[in-house]
Amino acid sequence: MGTRAIAFAIFAVLGLALLLGLGTWQVQRMTWKAGLLAQMEARIHADPAPLPDAIEPTRDQWLAVRATGRFTGEDRLVMASRKGVGPGWLVVAVFEVDGRRLLVDRGFLADTARGTPRPATPAAITGNLHWPDEVDLFTPPPEPARGLWYARDVPALAAEMGTEPALIVLRTTSETAPAAEPTPLDTAQVPDNHLNYAITWFSLALIWVVMTMVLLWRMRQPKSGTAGGHRGP
Repeated sequence: MGTRAIAFAIFAVLGLALLLGLGTWQVQRMTWKAGLLAQMEARIHADPAPLPDAIEPTRDQWLAVRATGRFTGEDRLVMASRKGVGPGWLVVAVFEVDGRRLLVDRGFLADTARGTPRPATPAAITGNLHWPDEVDLFTPPPEPARGLWYARDVPALAAEMGTEPALIVLRTTSETAPAAEPTPLDTAQVPDNHLNYAITWFSLALIWVVMTMVLLWRMRQPKSGTAGGHRGP
């Protein structure tokens, strides 16, 4: 095997190792994600507990809670959409309980119902504590003058509305006419594409092997005109 073929073989092995490594990493991520989703399911659907005295984002993420208090009538609308309905808003409202002010995601409001009054009202609620990760470099800044937001930015919403930096995603409410349709937290909102990614990387590895074998075979074939010598007239 010539120097060129050896160099190509080394490159091919390194490429294959990279593709197999990426596929294996996605399998590991898939196992990790399955454990995370199981943990989420257990916390989300557990029996609701009273609100912790001091809420901690890391410790209390997805914690099922219950509270009795009142919606103050203060809220902000966060742009959203729903399949089969179209554009709308998530209503993030202030909820007072035992002298505390918290944020509650009351659910989805169709754009046509945006102007419906949402007055103060008492309520007994259940839901899950959540700190959505929805803000990135492409998220437009909020429009406080219009009460419009483009992400559930819990710290920013809490600072503007004077609440604790904690959001309860509503699951049930005692209200006879809720201001919005609750959109309870569930694991369907968490992307889990690791199996597809793993299949993609392993498929590319297989294609890489086939292409490498074909190219090595072609490199080993004698060039035309090198065998049989020169034929005169």
